Amino acid sequence: MSSLAEYFHTDWAALTLNDWIGLITTVVVFILMIIAYIYVFHPANREHLETRKYIPLDDDRFETEDKR
Repeated sequence: MSSLAEYFHTDWAALTLNDWIGLITTVVVFILMIIAYIYVFHPANREHLETRKYIPLDDDRFETEDKR
């Protein structure tokens, strides 16, 4: 390996269907994670997210008519 380009060379024609599915899945998840981080850490969304921060701990919202 004399150069960095040779080290990272990919034979795109040799990729199988499973390789393509894995590559596309990885890229899509990476892009979705970036979008999620931008949404969560954007200052304009703070109020919206702060009002919903206790939803995972709120057991009252699952009560049915029988329990009331």
